[in-house]
Amino acid sequence: MTDDGHESTQGDLTFIEVGTGGARRRIAVKVREGAGPPVVWLGGFRSDMGATKAMAVDGWAESAGRRFVRFDYSGHGASGGDFASCTISTWLADAEAVLAAFAPERPVLIGSSMGGWVACLAARDRLRRGEAAAAGLVLIAPALDFTEDLMWAQFPPEVRATLERDGVWLRQSAYAPEPDPITMALIEDGRANSLLGGPLDLGCPVHILQGMEDPDVPHPHAFKILDRLPRAGAVLTLIADGDHRLSRPQDIARLIGAVAEVP
Repeated sequence: MTDDGHESTQGDLTFIEVGTGGARRRIAVKVREGAGPPVVWLGGFRSDMGATKAMAVDGWAESAGRRFVRFDYSGHGASGGDFASCTISTWLADAEAVLAAFAPERPVLIGSSMGGWVACLAARDRLRRGEAAAAGLVLIAPALDFTEDLMWAQFPPEVRATLERDGVWLRQSAYAPEPDPITMALIEDGRANSLLGGPLDLGCPVHILQGMEDPDVPHPHAFKILDRLPRAGAVLTLIADGDHRLSRPQDIARLIGAVAEVP
């Protein structure tokens, strides 16, 4: 539940309230009832729960009789909140509120791109709180530490100067007509949530699916993640002709197969 237990429904959506005071926001959630460890979808940067892969997993969950939870982060899709005001910590808080309300016991976390980072943070935090580990993670082109490794480190001096001076830079997007507001707050908060500076033991199996033709999260980034995970239970599947989205039928079949294999 949320910090005050408030929950409401609207059509097939359930809304929970996350945060306090002026930072309070409504998070939209969809739950497909079923058995087994709950499967939870954590989407990518500027994506929503209606994305192709999320819908494909929902179809699998329906046929398999599995509980499946998907939601929109603050500033995304049907949820409230201002995207430009959000950070990794914001979206992690959203995810952890959804997990607490709808998938508290050993969830299977599917993290796509930025959602891979959020999934790893959520899995780590379960262990820190003394809770049972997640049942397993399936990560699609996981963008751990992307704000530093794939943004700040790659930005030319003029973009860094704009961020330091104005606090925001509008980056043209390959996936939407409007630019993405990249904020200095996002960059700094990303540093506070960095995971790749040392070993990363999440207490559960981790299967990474990575395209080698991915222009957004290059496949060497997946090797960096793999190097920090315990060898036992860590699997990396490289798709030589795969892009960032990995939304082709054969990619989705690999994804569903990886999810179904989580014990």
